[in-house]
Amino acid sequence: MTSLKGLLFSQFATEGLNNLIAAMQSKYKPKKGRRFNHDNITYEISRPVLKDNSIEFEVSSKIPENEVENPDEMKNYFEEIKKLLNNASLPPASIEMENIVWDSKKETEKERDYVKCLYRYTLDDLFDTQTVMKQHEEKTASGNVADIPDTPSAFTTQGKLVLQMVREKIQNMGSENIEQLIQANDRVRSAISK
Repeated sequence: MTSLKGLLFSQFATEGLNNLIAAMQSKYKPKKGRRFNHDNITYEISRPVLKDNSIEFEVSSKIPENEVENPDEMKNYFEEIKKLLNNASLPPASIEMENIVWDSKKETEKERDYVKCLYRYTLDDLFDTQTVMKQHEEKTASGNVADIPDTPSAFTTQGKLVLQMVREKIQNMGSENIEQLIQANDRVRSAISK
C-alpha cells in the first residue's frame, strides 16, 4: 500500500521534473512532450514513478545513427556512454540500450536506438531533517515564515519546507543526470569523429 509520504513526494517530484523539462526546453531546442534536442541528439526525461519507497525516473538520449554506421559501432557507442555514466557522480541504477520502432502515422516505420538510464532515489534521500529544522528555526527567528510558498498539501511550516526540498532536490539531481548524459554524448561523439 502506498503511503501518504510517498504520494506527496511523488507529486512534488513530478513538479520538480516538470520544472527541469521546461528549463531544458528553453535552454535547448524543444520537442514534443518531455523531450528536447541538443546538438542533433534528442533527450527525454520520463515522469517519475513511486516504487518500493523510492522515486524512479528515466533519462534517455537517441544514439546519433547518422554518425554511427553499423551495429558494432552502435554497440561500442553505447558501451562508451555506459562506462562514462557508471563513473559519474550520480550513476544510474541501470543503463540499457533500447531499440524503439516508431510509427507516428502508421505509414512508415522508424527504428531508433536509445541510451536509457534509470535513476532511483529513496524517499529519505530527497530531504534532510536537520536542514529542514535549521531553515524552520531561521525563518521563525527572522519572522520570515510567510516567505515559504503556500503548499495546500502541508499544514505545518516544516511540512512545507520538506515538500519544497523534495521538489528542488529531484530537480537538481535530474539536472545533474541529464547534464552527465549530455557530456557523455559530447565526449563519445568527439572521440569517434577523430
